[in-house]
Amino acid sequence: MTELGPAAWPPAPIRTERLVLRESEARDRAAFIELFASPEVGAYIGGARPRDELERAVPEVPGRRPGLFVIDLDGAMIGMITLDRRDAERPGHVRPNAGEAELGYMFLPQAWGCGYATEACAAALDWFTDALPGEPVVLSTQTANDRAMRLAAKLGFTEVERFEEYGAEQWFGVWSSVTSSG
Repeated sequence: MTELGPAAWPPAPIRTERLVLRESEARDRAAFIELFASPEVGAYIGGARPRDELERAVPEVPGRRPGLFVIDLDGAMIGMITLDRRDAERPGHVRPNAGEAELGYMFLPQAWGCGYATEACAAALDWFTDALPGEPVVLSTQTANDRAMRLAAKLGFTEVERFEEYGAEQWFGVWSSVTSSG
């Protein structure tokens, strides 16, 4: 997994009490389009993209890349989690040379409020801890996104700073397996 480090990709599917974190498959294409076309999902990440544009642009097997987990509930995709290196040009870093792993996630609105995000993100962080021990993980979200702020706290992220980006105040936090129970 070049983007994050020496971890093997894809890992075996990760099973939680209710979910499976797995690599993307062709059957996930419609759910990827729904995620990116949803006004609710896009509210704090730049807005929804036009469905017709997505139908043309999304490949047959979308999201097949290191660091991207599909969140599967009973055989259907309900969301995705990404672990990517944070771009050095962006504000918010905990290392002098930047390049921290950054947790991102998106869930379909019908999956909101059921605890799936907490369960899936905790499992992804546990996997990351095993794959790259001692590496910090960062998360950035708009302070106006109450749900994301609550999730960051539940997962054990601690605030490092706030800054302006994308025309809104951003909350930036860090999680470490050394100080967090996952």
